[in-house]
Amino acid sequence: MAMRLGIGTLRQVPVASRPRVRPGTVPAGIVHLGLGAFHRAHQAVYTEAAIAEAGGDWGIVGVAPRSTEVFSRLAEQDNLFSVTSLSNGEARTHVIGALAGVRHAASDPMAVVALLADPAIRVVTLTVTEKAYQMDPATGRLRPDPAVAADLVGDGPPATVPGLLVRGLIARARAGAGPVALVSCDNLPSNGKRLRGLVTQALAYGGTEDALVEWVRGNVTFPGTMVDRIVPATTAETLATAERVLGVSDQAAVAAEPYMQWVIEDDFPAGRPAWERAGAVLTGDASPWEGLKLRSLNGVHSAIAYLGALAGREMIAEALEIPGMTAMLRRFVAEDVAGSLTPPDGVSVVEYGDSVLERFANAAIRYRTTQVAMDGSQKLPQRVLHTIVDRRAAGASPRWGALVLAAWMRFVQGESDAGQPLPLDDPLAERIRKALAAGRRTPAGVVDALFGLSEVFPAELAGDDTVRELVADWLGALERHGVEAVLADLR
Repeated sequence: MAMRLGIGTLRQVPVASRPRVRPGTVPAGIVHLGLGAFHRAHQAVYTEAAIAEAGGDWGIVGVAPRSTEVFSRLAEQDNLFSVTSLSNGEARTHVIGALAGVRHAASDPMAVVALLADPAIRVVTLTVTEKAYQMDPATGRLRPDPAVAADLVGDGPPATVPGLLVRGLIARARAGAGPVALVSCDNLPSNGKRLRGLVTQALAYGGTEDALVEWVRGNVTFPGTMVDRIVPATTAETLATAERVLGVSDQAAVAAEPYMQWVIEDDFPAGRPAWERAGAVLTGDASPWEGLKLRSLNGVHSAIAYLGALAGREMIAEALEIPGMTAMLRRFVAEDVAGSLTPPDGVSVVEYGDSVLERFANAAIRYRTTQVAMDGSQKLPQRVLHTIVDRRAAGASPRWGALVLAAWMRFVQGESDAGQPLPLDDPLAERIRKALAAGRRTPAGVVDALFGLSEVFPAELAGDDTVRELVADWLGALERHGVEAVLADLR
């Protein structure tokens, strides 16, 4: 059995795959909440490159909110892990040394609060997924579950992301620790403004004293971002590839596509790494990039996931091979998405969409359709519903967006076209099941039942007869004929 990756075994790793910074020598300046695969393959990579190019005490302390698995594996490896970039026929593996430490929030939440109050920490980044923000995806308002509510009004150790953030900022204000930037790297519309809204509403919900609220208002910024890299779940194959290249075992290895992008609003009151030296785009407004990515990439990803899972395709790249799938997705981008947004200067939405399809066709990236399909109630608003609403406001009939929505409505009923079970992994799973059980088992009845989920569907969409009819027509076609026949017959 191969020895484990760690500082003591780095000499066994090929020189080309070793970290660009010396592990353990860069003091912490960043706390990251959400120690999953995406952060390790994206922000950690950018940050290591920025430190290597321009220096700075910008080591990352990674915080795992709940799971002990990644935390334990990284702790056993001196905070080292590798990223393998995969394209058809090629794999390149590189060990990342940007982590200055790891913490497990559920085991010691007050240690995380103390970190957030530490004056050495000047940037806090987050990849905690849409549902962790506890915000209504249709309205953007705080919708705390009992655990979040207890964190905000009680004085016990915080157990949730909103609780950790608010308690940390209050502790920072009381300690006079200086300003800090809170940076959402999650796929949310206006993610910086959403995070600001979360913190502001959470402080109000907890009855925080005015002086502390004013401190937050004057000392905390919330830069918006757009993040992009396809990072599938780690598999046994991922670990085997890393071991083959490195010559040591890496139990925290991740794999990703070669492409990555990070657009960041440059609003950091206490400084930041030189991320632009690592290829990031620093801007005054990330919203054009964000809208382009959410609707043209994430929306397309969800479309492939729901249609592909219904058709029995396990992987995203396999789903793209269904006859008619690529043509439908191109029409979705050209006829629905492109007219719903203003892209960044010099960027063609259609050409961007074509590049997305090329990336999704990378068979070396084994991204499961059901993985992309999870948490649909949280993802649909920004990925698909906003496109539909904006096209309706312009007087258009968003035919292809309605097809994607119909595919989700069929997916959440729990069976593929061949009658195989499909998982409903969603924070609103019980609400969805109850709505379906109470409605009529006809396409129109299913549409009525699910449009009644006000947490997902805004009133202007739920009350739009044109959209209802489009979705019901597609849902009926999917039920009668299945995905493959529907896509093959598109005109």
